[in-house]
Amino acid sequence: MDRPDVPNDDRQVPAAPAGGVEAAVDFLRAIVTSDVAAGKNDGRVVTRFPPEPNGHLHIGHSKAISIDFGIAAEFGGRCNLRFDDTNPEREEIEYVEGIMGDVRWLGCDWGESLFYASDYFEQLYRWAEAIIRKGKAYICDLTADEVREYRGTLTEPGRESPYRGRSVEENLELFRGMRAGEYPDGARTLRAKIDMAAPNLNLRDPVMYRIRRATHHRTGDAWCIYPSYDWAHGQSDAIEGVTHSLCSLEFEDHRPLYDWFLDQIELPHGRPRQIEFARLNLTYTVMSKRKLRALVEEGHVGGWDDPRMPTLSGLRRRGYPPEAIRLFLERIGVAKRNSTVDIRLLDDTVREYLNSRTSRVMAVLKPVRLVIDNLPEGEVEWIEVANNPEDPAAGLRNVPFTRVLYVERDDYRDPPPKGYFRLYPGNEVRLRGAYLVRCTHATSDSEGNPIEIHCTYDPASKGTAAEIGRKVKATLHWVSAEHSLEGEVRLYDHLFTVSDPEDEGHGGDFRSCVNPASLEALTGCRLEPSLSGAAPGARYQFERMGYFCVDSRDSRPGRLVFNRTVTLRDTWAKIEKARQGK
Repeated sequence: MDRPDVPNDDRQVPAAPAGGVEAAVDFLRAIVTSDVAAGKNDGRVVTRFPPEPNGHLHIGHSKAISIDFGIAAEFGGRCNLRFDDTNPEREEIEYVEGIMGDVRWLGCDWGESLFYASDYFEQLYRWAEAIIRKGKAYICDLTADEVREYRGTLTEPGRESPYRGRSVEENLELFRGMRAGEYPDGARTLRAKIDMAAPNLNLRDPVMYRIRRATHHRTGDAWCIYPSYDWAHGQSDAIEGVTHSLCSLEFEDHRPLYDWFLDQIELPHGRPRQIEFARLNLTYTVMSKRKLRALVEEGHVGGWDDPRMPTLSGLRRRGYPPEAIRLFLERIGVAKRNSTVDIRLLDDTVREYLNSRTSRVMAVLKPVRLVIDNLPEGEVEWIEVANNPEDPAAGLRNVPFTRVLYVERDDYRDPPPKGYFRLYPGNEVRLRGAYLVRCTHATSDSEGNPIEIHCTYDPASKGTAAEIGRKVKATLHWVSAEHSLEGEVRLYDHLFTVSDPEDEGHGGDFRSCVNPASLEALTGCRLEPSLSGAAPGARYQFERMGYFCVDSRDSRPGRLVFNRTVTLRDTWAKIEKARQGK
């Protein structure tokens, strides 16, 4: 439970990913249950979460994490965290460390089972030589463009490479020369010899090794040839004794190749089984690391952890609790077919989770002075208000009530539009936790914006409507002008203006749908004094404004910066109506 005086420590989240033992049995768990009952793999269950360290994880990965770690835990097995680090040009130690932090943040622990595909480079090379000796792999001198040309299409078979008939001896000599650095980058590849007429394009002599002189973040310059993902992935599963290789549906067409490669080697621990599930897609979001990297590198966002990004680091910085993400994953379940989930379901889950667990505070985001003319200058009354009406154990706090307050600029209108119940001359409203005040007049600028609002208060009006025998239609939040703190508040909207930014109807360029109004940074906001010790990561509900989190990067002593996590329900409804022109 969040408290203003206790920093959030998400590392203390227990390791209980979504889809616990009491969750409904999905098709993946049914398969694993059947395999265990049949005695396959001697009843062992070993899964793996195998990210490529070429970017930070996004919320789509959280589904895979929850499935891989969750199933292993439910069946008394283990889940390996393995980095499939076969592309040194894109991989960095920053991503390795970030991924480990994200997995821990979600509440998962790999224990001693941390592995890297790069640990297996020597074994993979030996297996590749063995496949060459079988006559099932060859060295090809076609360029990358020529390989694509020879590959064919979905309706036309491919053509065999003119180098496909090289002898085993020549192929071995050339492959060893590739390893020794005798040829320039891209000059040659090692390709599996399968079937250039196969309906599945992945079986049309796929590349197993490329020459790539790039310093690897773990092996340095020890290698100048690197295995393809398809070649390294299944063999790494085999080395680690993985029993169930669970992956998203885009790898379904790769399964025949996964199995073909396993057929060519002597399996050290039994045969892994690849099973696919539907990936997580969200509206108003892109889930491609390549596209997310483009957003970062092209300056559309402030970094991988920008709170508008669907990365786990961005969601964490924005204030999404890991428990709420796991609850969201439980609710959407595990399916065999891809679909797109409305992002509002995620927001609703976060909002529901935070409602009973966050302290309420008052923060005025667009302040205007409110003067209570019949309250003496210098008088301060400390008013007790509940930290969280949903949680009596959260206790009370004291808020200073003074002659000069700040309220929201939008809480005054003159003349008032139809249905407006807040401040205007002659109208009475309640100040949250305090008194009824009646607006008498206001001073405004040349455009009619209020500069200073004047009111009188009723000293006998502190209490409920039943207690004082009077009811008003609006309750406003406020802070003391004298005691309030200054802060910055960042309001976030969807990063894209359309629900499906990858739809070809947008010209095929997701960048054209980036929302220029996705961030509104408000400076000069006024915050109640109880927030003076707010720690980075602490979450609060700002009365009437939504749920907010202390920014973990930019907030520091003397500078408070808050990110809006999610709006309140009624605020969301108003935003939607405004978008639809209602």
